[in-house]
Amino acid sequence: MITVIGSINMDIVVQTNIFPKQGETVLGELFTTIPGGKGANQAIAASRLGSNVQMIGAVGQDSFGTELYENLINENINVIGITKTKNTTGIANILLHENDNRIIVVPGANFDVSKEMVDANLEMIKQSKLVMLQLEIPVETIEYVLSLCEDYQVPVLLNPAPAGNFKKEWIEKVTYLTPNETECEEIFGANFETVLSQYPNKIIVTLGSEGAAYSDGKNIVRVPGFKTTAVDTTGAGDTFNGALAYAICSGINLKDSVRFANIAASISVEKFGAQGGMPNLEAVKMRLGGN
Repeated sequence: MITVIGSINMDIVVQTNIFPKQGETVLGELFTTIPGGKGANQAIAASRLGSNVQMIGAVGQDSFGTELYENLINENINVIGITKTKNTTGIANILLHENDNRIIVVPGANFDVSKEMVDANLEMIKQSKLVMLQLEIPVETIEYVLSLCEDYQVPVLLNPAPAGNFKKEWIEKVTYLTPNETECEEIFGANFETVLSQYPNKIIVTLGSEGAAYSDGKNIVRVPGFKTTAVDTTGAGDTFNGALAYAICSGINLKDSVRFANIAASISVEKFGAQGGMPNLEAVKMRLGGN
């Protein structure tokens, strides 16, 4: 069982062929709303692969909140830990331009995720094979969860995004840390290979189309990515994390778990939307067999 404690957002997506300059108005190509939030994304990525996933989080008592709550149920997520608060549901404003994205997040109800909500679902956490965290909920809640997981010896996979919310002293309480290259250097102030050598088998740095890397204690292990035609990269990192969690909880060794996650992430960018391209287990196995 995997417990995800994190954000639930509605992604408000605009696609444009012309990125506007300051003060400029341009015509867009597409507008849509898509369920997102790093917590929900990672929960769904793991669930689609076959993991038993439960989630602790918060949405508002608005139409977005209702839609997101029902979406998680439809994705076979246990939603008993999700609270409906008086705040507005979190949103992410995503601007897509030339296969890249720029994102502004308004946390809303996500910042209502509290120690009390965690305590109300303590048994869920204690029974978990792995707890997954991101940094789109309050820092004090993250700290509390890390302490609980340490006390109950529950492994933690933490995706440090946005990186500015990460505290270096958390590293000893985290089992797996999954920054991208930029986040790693922002957090530790050093080249990612130097950082990896200091934290063997703990930090896995994602490198986009180049795959991912970690240290096995002796060498830097580079696990290559897989070539694909990207349509939308929005959910690639979340798919990687959900797939990594699935593989680790399935007893797969770290190198093969990272390879599995790379494949899942490569499939995810082939369709539109953070959750739209997240693959099921059969799709990953098919590509795994062909590489």
